[in-house]
Amino acid sequence: MRDNHAAATYQQASAGSGSPIGGVVALYDTILRDFRRALAALAAGDVEKRVFEINHALTVIAHLRGVLRHEGAKEAAGRFDRFYQITHAMALVANAHASRKSIEELIDLYTSLRAAWNQADQQTLVQPQQPTAPVGAGSPRPLPTTDPASYSSEAPRPRWSA
Repeated sequence: MRDNHAAATYQQASAGSGSPIGGVVALYDTILRDFRRALAALAAGDVEKRVFEINHALTVIAHLRGVLRHEGAKEAAGRFDRFYQITHAMALVANAHASRKSIEELIDLYTSLRAAWNQADQQTLVQPQQPTAPVGAGSPRPLPTTDPASYSSEAPRPRWSA
C-alpha cells in the first residue's frame, strides 16, 4: 500500500509541473494502471477490486471526454469523443462479464493511444523555447535564432545578462 501512495504522490507532483499533453499522458497512465490492476484482480478472483479498478478507469475516461474542446478542432474532438464512448462501453461490458479478453483489448487500445500522445509530448519538449528578457532589462533585444549557422560575421550575437 505504501508503494501505491508514493506512486500517487509522484504522479500528482509531476502532473502539476508538466505540459498539457503530459497531463493527458498521465491520465492514460492512470487508465492503464487501473485496467492492469483489474486484470490482476480478475486472475485472483477479487471481484470487489476488479470492479473498483474498472470503475476508476471509467471515471477517468469520463473526465477525458468532458474536457474535450469541440470549438477549435471539431473533427479531432469528435473522434476522441467517439473513442471514449466506445471504450467506456467496452469497459462496462468487461466489468459486467468479467472478461479478460475485453480488458486486454482495452489495455492494447489505450497503450497505442498513450504512445502517440507521449510522442507528441516529446516533440513539443524538443522544440526550442525562445528566451525572454529578464525583468528590468531595458529595451528589448532581438531574440537569437535557434540555428547557429544563421549568425553572420557582420552581426554580433546577442548577449544575455541578468
